[in-house]
Amino acid sequence: MSWYELFIGFLLGVVEGLTEFAPVSSTGHMIVVDDLWLNSSAFLGQEVANTFKIVIQLGSILAVIVVFRNRFKQLLNPRELVSFRRGQTDKLNLLHILIGLLPAAVLGLLFEDYIDTHLFSVKTVLIGLVIGAFFMIAADLSGVKRQTTATLDEISYKQALGVGLIQCFSLWPGFSRSGSTISGGVLLGMSHRAAADFTFIMAVPIMFGASALSLYSKWSYFTIETLPVFLVGFVSAFLFALMSIQFFLKLINKVKLTPFAIYRVVLAAVIYFLYF
Repeated sequence: MSWYELFIGFLLGVVEGLTEFAPVSSTGHMIVVDDLWLNSSAFLGQEVANTFKIVIQLGSILAVIVVFRNRFKQLLNPRELVSFRRGQTDKLNLLHILIGLLPAAVLGLLFEDYIDTHLFSVKTVLIGLVIGAFFMIAADLSGVKRQTTATLDEISYKQALGVGLIQCFSLWPGFSRSGSTISGGVLLGMSHRAAADFTFIMAVPIMFGASALSLYSKWSYFTIETLPVFLVGFVSAFLFALMSIQFFLKLINKVKLTPFAIYRVVLAAVIYFLYF
């Protein structure tokens, strides 16, 4: 394992950590940084590079767990689970999360092969970046006027389902899972912060499940030779996601989504210029 390969692992971990939970499309950034510059598959091998990108997602997931550790403790507290089973809780509970996860999880499983085969291209990512940007601007323009849900514990099951349905747009590469769900939450009456909090908490089970399934079939690529780059990428993704999430949550109620939407359009223009 060379120093340059470790550098690739570190830098891609940084890109993953900074962009996975911001509404700017981590896929779009990976295209610019990896496909057009680092070319990790040429140094690590295609299968190892693909496995690596799954591993660094786990670093980002761990960062969410750390940031929202108290909320996860509450969700999994035995007393809360008893109250949840009896229908006696008025807080955010596991049913909200399940309702929010199901639509995209079902569609993702049904169309996984089609998405992987036909939708992962530079052209489709560009389309996702631009359309997703306009969707975010629309959420800012129309959703802010009717915000009635300020915190996580005020989110209704109906809102959770609505966010889950809108999350299906994120199956299109470049649209951005956080961009779609935060925008959806705002359109459904949530504050930007409540929508962001719900988005990040929902991300843990769906991303962990998808990553675990992918890693199960790629376990043979974990070797003494590849382990250092996996560890470097995992740690850098975790640390930079930790900083990114905390910064984003402090910022989102102030700046809303439009600045991120403008950035997405600029990113799409850069990718178009570099590729076409």
